[in-house]
Amino acid sequence: MTAVGLTPLLPATLPATARAASASASASSPASASASASARPDFALVRDGVAVDVFVDAADDPAVVRAAGDLAADVERVGGVRPELRHTLPDRAAGLVLVGALGASPVIDRLVAQGRLDVSRVRGRWEASVVQVVDRPAPGVDRALVIAGSDRRGTVYGVYDTSERIGVSAWHWWADVPVEHRDTVTVSAGTVKRLEPSVRYRGVFLNDEQNLTTWSHRTQEPDKNIGPETYKRVFELLLRLKANYLWPAMHPYSDFFNQYRENPELADRYGVVVGSSHPEALLRNGVHEWEPWAEEHRGADGSLPVYDYTVNPGVISDYWRARARENAAYESSWTIGMRGLHDTALETKYATTIPEKVAVMNDIVADQRRILAEEVGAAAEPQIFIPYKEVLDLYNAGVRVPDDVTLIWPDDNHGNMRQLPNEAERARSGGNGIYYHLSYWGRPRSYLWLDTTQLAKVGQELHRVYEHGADRMWIFNVGDLKSIETGLSFCMDLAWDIEGRGPGVAQGDTQGDARKDAQEDFLVEWYGRQFGLRHAGDIAALRTEYYRLAAERRPEFIDRNIFSVIHHGDEAGRRMAAYDRLLVRTLALAAELPEAYRDAFFELVQYPVHGAYLMNLKYYWADRNALAVRQGRGAGANRFADLAESAHAEEAALTKRYNTEVAGGKWDGYINPYPSQIPKAPGRPSVTRVARRETSGLGVAAEGNETGADRPLSFSSATRDRRFVDVFNTGFLTLTWAAETSHPWVGLSSAGGSLSEQTRVWVDVDWDLAPEGAHEATVAFTEGAQRFEVPLRVVNDGERARRRARGFVEANGYVSIDAVHADRRVARGGARWRTVRGLGRRTAAMAAGPSTAAPVTADFASRAPELRYRVRFGSTGVFPVTVFRLPSLDERGARRLALALDDQPVTVVSGQSVATGNRGDAWARNVEEGVEKLTATVTVAEPGEHVLRLFMVDPAMVVDQIVVDTGGLPAAAYLAPPESYHPVFNPDPDPGAGLDAPSR
Repeated sequence: MTAVGLTPLLPATLPATARAASASASASSPASASASASARPDFALVRDGVAVDVFVDAADDPAVVRAAGDLAADVERVGGVRPELRHTLPDRAAGLVLVGALGASPVIDRLVAQGRLDVSRVRGRWEASVVQVVDRPAPGVDRALVIAGSDRRGTVYGVYDTSERIGVSAWHWWADVPVEHRDTVTVSAGTVKRLEPSVRYRGVFLNDEQNLTTWSHRTQEPDKNIGPETYKRVFELLLRLKANYLWPAMHPYSDFFNQYRENPELADRYGVVVGSSHPEALLRNGVHEWEPWAEEHRGADGSLPVYDYTVNPGVISDYWRARARENAAYESSWTIGMRGLHDTALETKYATTIPEKVAVMNDIVADQRRILAEEVGAAAEPQIFIPYKEVLDLYNAGVRVPDDVTLIWPDDNHGNMRQLPNEAERARSGGNGIYYHLSYWGRPRSYLWLDTTQLAKVGQELHRVYEHGADRMWIFNVGDLKSIETGLSFCMDLAWDIEGRGPGVAQGDTQGDARKDAQEDFLVEWYGRQFGLRHAGDIAALRTEYYRLAAERRPEFIDRNIFSVIHHGDEAGRRMAAYDRLLVRTLALAAELPEAYRDAFFELVQYPVHGAYLMNLKYYWADRNALAVRQGRGAGANRFADLAESAHAEEAALTKRYNTEVAGGKWDGYINPYPSQIPKAPGRPSVTRVARRETSGLGVAAEGNETGADRPLSFSSATRDRRFVDVFNTGFLTLTWAAETSHPWVGLSSAGGSLSEQTRVWVDVDWDLAPEGAHEATVAFTEGAQRFEVPLRVVNDGERARRRARGFVEANGYVSIDAVHADRRVARGGARWRTVRGLGRRTAAMAAGPSTAAPVTADFASRAPELRYRVRFGSTGVFPVTVFRLPSLDERGARRLALALDDQPVTVVSGQSVATGNRGDAWARNVEEGVEKLTATVTVAEPGEHVLRLFMVDPAMVVDQIVVDTGGLPAAAYLAPPESYHPVFNPDPDPGAGLDAPSR
């Protein structure tokens, strides 16, 4: 595979400003780089069938000793020979690997004291490391590869960096990424440093983990529901990803973490910090532990105490104290504050008002702090307070959180940060962090099956977080863990070196650098590490399109009647055509890969694409079935029902393949869209079959009409449209139909034939033959005595007018603009609009930043960053303009944009800034659709060229699309219409679309 580009990629070390590629690394990774290249010969770990030994001092931290053993195993994975793990130096050796933490390894400390090991910017830092080749490091040893860390985890990360440099992916076990065998295994002699991370604590929350529990019980520990053997795998993965922090699984169907004392002991031995989620104060799992505690602490009257601090403060305090005492010896994170049992709201029988509840929370925090001081002492850090859901309201109402406690700010559970620290909160000694969802169970809908949040959106929000000083702790809800492989890796990448993964820059911006967006670099590099450089770009493109389609609607959010099957060329069909093209490319690439890589490709790329495709496909066919029944179709209605059920069966077979065939059935029970105890992905859609009738009859439904052709088909020479007419049989017996046009310049994809079910006829215009001006035409469909006429409205402004257009051209009653296609961008007041590729429903979106910029509320034309779009209107009037923005939040501020036409007065539009957590309201609609539609009006007094102007009011606003309705937009469409003609940005609009039937 080396011949096709599987040169290992080095994961991060130095920030981008200090990058220089090492000889052994063909590209830099997320947060990383080599410190210096070297003309010295590479260091051989395996040569001529012999592996160099690995030395680690037996007195070093157990996490370091254990990781050194993993390095030996990784060398064997690559070279086929396992190094000996030594705790004493050899009398004679040509080569040796020395592993140790500074201050814990006398051999390494001696090299530092002699000035032979460069520990500048490493010693005394948090989790930093240096990997350096040293000649004659000890008597009898000719050469050594020294892996030294500033502390125990820094050393561990240096070890795993070395493993990845020789070709062992962090996901080699969890995603079955193969390890390429090489007879000679070497690393560059250049010094490699991993400097301090951007974020101090970086980790995951295993949550809603029924599938993980099922798999663990079946394949890892038959007598447990997630126990030490599973956590060993989790701990190792976290460390390989350069994470250091875990909130363990906590649901009723899982064994709680502290049920097995091996779990916290193992975590400490691995070097992983264990904390607990927002309802699990002081490492207590209320789901499992409160009931037995309450049973043992009944009241004097025999009553069971309730988990309410206003009723039973003493019993609850003792409950917390017991766990603090039990886990005092381990490196832990201590969650303070309180919510109800199992992630429910805080219960306070004797505190009913907000001020009363605030007072209770203050008492709770004071009590917990006293417990930690008495039972754990100075080692009780970090302590965190998580203002999640209703607790955020209490915090904003006056809860006093001690200055040295880290505030953990939550998103709205759908990837939009609710609020960020203000200046006073940024100055707190405890700092700030975030709790961010890549997977979620809750309102308005759950997404637990696939990794469907655009990396560009994640990157946008995490950069915003970092700019606001939330850099102490990042915890990501990853659900079951598998299926979130790509998203999790991206988040850990940013958490280590976010400044080396900067956001994109505005086109033509001479003040920024030329780097790509974070997610673009990441996807190419990350897939290169898994599958080789030859295919990295292609896989990254597949994944980007997969995320884009999910941004239109997550596959977990699909439902009946979401996408229109009659408007915009069958927008649902256009979407399925895009999915179909994506799947064809994915399957073709899968066939090109060597057999050894196909399991990993299936897990990381193919299953998400194919599964999302089928989830959408079955609902597409179900919607076509329902429409067919309303239209009175015969056999065709049943055909759509069969296709919907076939797609669901294919989806089930695909998942079964994952569980029973991939990696030899290793993932049995892990992948399941329809678990029994947590929210499911959309299941089999209902369909309707019609009874067979020994009849036939012709029916037609023109685009834009459920039945018939009351809404004419519109055509413009600007967009050069293509429109469809569904021709169908109302019975089951075959009929013969024919079609004819009223003018020779109207074209048809089919002029007739035999019909047993249905066919889609595409109508277009030959613009070279059509006369200029506005015209009406017809297409007549006949079968025997039956005749249906479909009216056409055709506007031909001529080729000269098309060529003279300077901007977007109104056609068919609307103007549709991709926000990234601005004719001019104006930066003002230290803020600007920039392009973020891979964000939103199209290829890119426009973001106003920096996120810390001051709002602009007046004098927009002179103070606010601006986007300008040239538009040629053919009609006049007062028209609604809808701006599609990503639904970012600010619960202590506002979400506003401003727009104007030409030099007319500016209109400010306000978006949703608060996450209500409800179903059916504006916030719920925004997170389901992935956009918020903000509408104002503009007045077009004269036809011709105009400038539509968009201004930043609040920073960190992201705009995706802009649509002006001049009277032709259908109300029932879900997506914005296809982009209008523009001589530069869209000179050849897609004339129509879709497939009569997706090919799978």
